[in-house]
Amino acid sequence: MKTLPLLTFAAIATAGLIQAQGKAPQPPQPPLVACGPHGDAEILCGTRSPEDLELTPDGKFLIVPQFVNGRGGATGAGLTLFDIAKKTYAKMPVTVDPRKDWGDPACPGSVGDMLAPHGTSLAKRSSGGAMQLYVVNHGGRQSMELFELKQVSGNWTAIWHGCVVVMQDYNDVAALPDGGYIATHPTALQAAGRGPGGGLSPQPSGFVSRWTPGKGEAEIPGTRAGYPNGVVVSADGRYMYFNAWTAKEVHKYDLKEGKETGVLKLDFMPDNLTWTDKHQLLAAGVKGTNGECPAGSGEPCIQGFGVAEIDPAKMTSKMVFDSQGKGALIGGVSVALQAGNAVYIGSFQGDRLVKVPYKK
Repeated sequence: MKTLPLLTFAAIATAGLIQAQGKAPQPPQPPLVACGPHGDAEILCGTRSPEDLELTPDGKFLIVPQFVNGRGGATGAGLTLFDIAKKTYAKMPVTVDPRKDWGDPACPGSVGDMLAPHGTSLAKRSSGGAMQLYVVNHGGRQSMELFELKQVSGNWTAIWHGCVVVMQDYNDVAALPDGGYIATHPTALQAAGRGPGGGLSPQPSGFVSRWTPGKGEAEIPGTRAGYPNGVVVSADGRYMYFNAWTAKEVHKYDLKEGKETGVLKLDFMPDNLTWTDKHQLLAAGVKGTNGECPAGSGEPCIQGFGVAEIDPAKMTSKMVFDSQGKGALIGGVSVALQAGNAVYIGSFQGDRLVKVPYKK
């Protein structure tokens, strides 16, 4: 059975929630608020489906993977840069320089303009110190695409060096210093006929895996969960944190001991995870459904969302931003990233980022 495209799964999940709660579809919700300032939030339009975010090493730009419904070659799909000072978006320059020591030596070559980016991770490589940008891709193939982030003439560029082609869809990735990575397979158990069906079941639907150079990929024991989603690794490489989206949980896993050491329950569905400059975690995600989208839109209308700061040592949380009462700022929230004294919020659909103050 082929794994469902992730956005299709989200649409099915939306319908599943309405059915499970025994509620009729709600009237169409109001349109999103206009671009520009809106209370303590600022709506930064000009992007498409900014599913994940990374901050460049100089702190001046956001790397924005434009998911665009996971379609390779779709207009607007690919990597963009958001200039924080100018508040503008621009396509990120990408060049190709294949290297056998980046990814699988059997990689068939660059995916080129077919790139349909999903989760991303930016980390320093222990060998040579290069900044490696790993990108989950759904365009043309299911793969992890490996780029080197470099600054050329004051502009950040991505140099493609390799890939790892896989059979089951990834969602997010945490790059490791040795050139390997940890990634989530949200529907792998469904694809193999071993997990529950569609909808918003909190029961295990997938797992987290680790890919190691020269060894390949293996499932990490004890990580089967309800739609494993965002994933990050601590700076020392000891702990992994990943979100179980449908279960509304954040899991802490000791990679050295090979076991889970903590679970945090949230009141929203955490999608991606990011680190703050104080080594705290930010989790962002939707609360549920707020009615139906226009017929034929193909997108779930999910507006209510939360952003929580998590203490990774204590596995406790506090709310950073709650959309309740703020209006329809953005739909399908999937990520929150700190940059200076602000938090930037992205989504797997729509035309915008949202900037809100970060009260440390």
